[in-house]
Amino acid sequence: MLEFDSIRKTIPKSPGVYLFKNNKGKVIYIGKAAFLPSRLAQYFQKGRPKDTKTTLLVQDIVSVDWITVDSELDALFLEAELVRRYQPKYNILLRDDKSTAYVRINLKSNHPTVMITRRPLDDKADYFGPYYNASSVRKALQLLRRAFPYSVHYKQIPKRACLQSHLGLCPGLEEEKTSLADYRQNLKKLIQYLKGNRKTLQVQIEKDMKLAAKQQQFERAAQLRNQLHTLKSLNKQIVFGDREFLDISKDAGLHGLSILLGIEKAPYRIEGYDISHMQGTDNTASMVVFTNGMPDKTEYRKFKMRLPGNNDFAHMSEVITRRLQKKHIKNWGLPDLFLIDGGKGQLQAALETRNAAGVKVPMIGLAKREEEIIISKHDSTIIFHPPEEGYITETTDFIRITLPKEEHIIKLLQRIRDESHRFAVSYHSVLKVKRQTASVLDEIPGIGPKTRQKLVKAFGSVSAVKSASLSDIAAQIGSQKAKSIQQYLQKD
Repeated sequence: MLEFDSIRKTIPKSPGVYLFKNNKGKVIYIGKAAFLPSRLAQYFQKGRPKDTKTTLLVQDIVSVDWITVDSELDALFLEAELVRRYQPKYNILLRDDKSTAYVRINLKSNHPTVMITRRPLDDKADYFGPYYNASSVRKALQLLRRAFPYSVHYKQIPKRACLQSHLGLCPGLEEEKTSLADYRQNLKKLIQYLKGNRKTLQVQIEKDMKLAAKQQQFERAAQLRNQLHTLKSLNKQIVFGDREFLDISKDAGLHGLSILLGIEKAPYRIEGYDISHMQGTDNTASMVVFTNGMPDKTEYRKFKMRLPGNNDFAHMSEVITRRLQKKHIKNWGLPDLFLIDGGKGQLQAALETRNAAGVKVPMIGLAKREEEIIISKHDSTIIFHPPEEGYITETTDFIRITLPKEEHIIKLLQRIRDESHRFAVSYHSVLKVKRQTASVLDEIPGIGPKTRQKLVKAFGSVSAVKSASLSDIAAQIGSQKAKSIQQYLQKD
């Protein structure tokens, strides 16, 4: 058990997140504190009553790390991200609330909203999380709403401005108090803030404020000034990507990967690839990027496959070929590690393509069924070091490694693989819907995609449009276009 007196004087007097570790150096519990010295001391006070689980936790603590932040609110979000990353056993044992919460922002909607949900969906909205304390996240969003007013009218849009609109907390789209374009720009700032880009955002707002004042747009300049003052008064640095605070050497998954693969430095940028299709149609590929062990969604890329048919090996070769084009290497750089979703076949196809491009970046696979890490014996960029725990099987060309499910390496790779799969499926679904809605409407001169979407949305199908009356169609798109469509459909 840790001797608390030996570290008492070294604990910084600030808010932060603490990580308890056992005798093997594994993170067993993560917590947040408004004042680190007081919170940590509570665990080791001899006269303080503790329940059985907390007593067992304290007995297992051998060392503690901490990450200081600007405020307790920062600690809330950082704690959630680190618990999701490490999944410490005592966080699970000591937590009564088993369900997680996500922040949902449907930026592309005609009436965007911000809400907290328990279940993220593949509905084109942006999700942030998961968080293990919904009430705390709710309070945090209430504070941020002062700087970035947003609507919560998810199910029913009010006919007139709500009370929050009069208080300056809602954009007031109902009475055109704010335009939809301005509201979306405001939500983009909120998203940028949630991703941890507080400093960049404040600099940009200050530049916009000075420009508005120079152009004598004094009302806008005043709004930007108030927004900037609110941000500074919050004194927050919400870190979803935790780039500003987390030392990469403290991430067990990244550190373990560097040892396993014989890489000199922990892989700062990891790119994950997956293929998605439906019986050889609407073939897509995804590239997701994890920076410092966390998803970096601004760097994600999606690919519409040019090769037809159901051939995952060929499609994996295609996406790696396109990724390693000189223009993409110049614009995106190169990762420290490629992770291929699939077994030996997918990895072999990707390796051959990488070698043909003359790129020397380590590349491994993760097979779904047994969660096996696949490594090629002929990959000169990897110097394999057998892990202390796990099962290893070898063939002529490959090494297959099965690690315990609780190992940080496998948890990290699973998160990247699952995210690449989700992103690939989401793009595949978009292409599938587009193909299904493609119809005779596409052939009508003068009828654009927005008009077609409006008709399909209003009537449900092309056959329903054909059977609709001229007046019904005109009510949706105007009489002139309605006549053109009806004349064309009658000829069909």
